[in-house]
Amino acid sequence: MSERDDRRWMQRALELAQRAWEDGEVPVGAVLVRHGEVIGEGWNRPIGANDPTAHAEIQALRVAGRIMGNYRLPGTTLYVTLEPCPMCAGAIVHARVERVVFGATDPRTGAAGSVFDLLPSDRRFNHRTACEGGLLADEAARLLRDFFRERRKSPGSSR
Repeated sequence: MSERDDRRWMQRALELAQRAWEDGEVPVGAVLVRHGEVIGEGWNRPIGANDPTAHAEIQALRVAGRIMGNYRLPGTTLYVTLEPCPMCAGAIVHARVERVVFGATDPRTGAAGSVFDLLPSDRRFNHRTACEGGLLADEAARLLRDFFRERRKSPGSSR
């Protein structure tokens, strides 16, 4: 994929993150691409779905698995606005995603080098996922900051 393609898909992930915000969820979006075509999209939905595993990455992987008729998704690139957490990193490895491109780092639970180094460095896994961070990071971080700033101002927002 070219840098231009990467930016295009990350921009789409940012649009999905905005959708999460509109749903009252932490604004994270994800797009899974194979051969230049979207095969899965997702945005954070744990609150609305009453499902702690309903992160944007997991949502995109689930859609892609149904579309592809397989839980293995080789040759794919996952674009996500926030560095994946350990749960999502594990799902990414199990799905055999080839590459992850993320926006903002997550200094609390990031699993692509910020806190944990599961993508791509952990040699204990039998699959390595290439990983690049920082694409449109300012936009992704600003979205998260603005969301939490607004949430702190709202009364009764202790979700």
